[in-house]
Amino acid sequence: MSNHLVAPSILAADFANLEREVKMINDSEADWIHVDVMDGVFVPNFSLGIPVVQAIKRHARKPLDVHLMIINPEQHVEAFRKAGADHLIVHVEVCNHLQRNIQQIKSLNCKAGVALNPHTPVVSLENIIGEVDLVCVMAVNPGFGGQKFLEHTFQKVDQIKNLIIQKGSQAKIEIDGGVNMQNSKKLLEVGADVLIAGNFVFGDRNPRGIIQQLKNV
Repeated sequence: MSNHLVAPSILAADFANLEREVKMINDSEADWIHVDVMDGVFVPNFSLGIPVVQAIKRHARKPLDVHLMIINPEQHVEAFRKAGADHLIVHVEVCNHLQRNIQQIKSLNCKAGVALNPHTPVVSLENIIGEVDLVCVMAVNPGFGGQKFLEHTFQKVDQIKNLIIQKGSQAKIEIDGGVNMQNSKKLLEVGADVLIAGNFVFGDRNPRGIIQQLKNV
């Protein structure tokens, strides 16, 4: 049986009942809570600023996996860490000094991750893979939930897993976007470690049951 992790994406939750939704995750088999932060510049949407992260943290009993889809992340990582982030993920595409960004996050005693958009080649990770804790592979174009899973993600995950092995890295591979019961088994087979799911979890009448299904793939 796989020992993979499951991280429900709180962006798809009912924000009128945020405390209830967080407590549902607490009581489920989920391992982390994935939190998407969007600035309306790097991606065409706004979501979840620091006050919302603080609100989630007040009720969460599981680590907050905070995904910063924002420009100039170095200006904000300390504030998100103080708000409650346990992991901070920045995008390769916006970090001109990626190693410095990763070192900054680690200096905050926080797990550091990098995210890749669907069009971003795996080679962009070659010189940083040994220093990161997480690689977040976007299986959809970032900005909106509910998009269709992009099939080339399987090949990309396989390439990243091979790079991790080649470089002796300990990084975990997260899959963000379009994860469901139809693709999760194959994702794990090609090297994924963490399944992130938003609409698939919160769009169901029994979200805890969906989390359990993902955990037991």
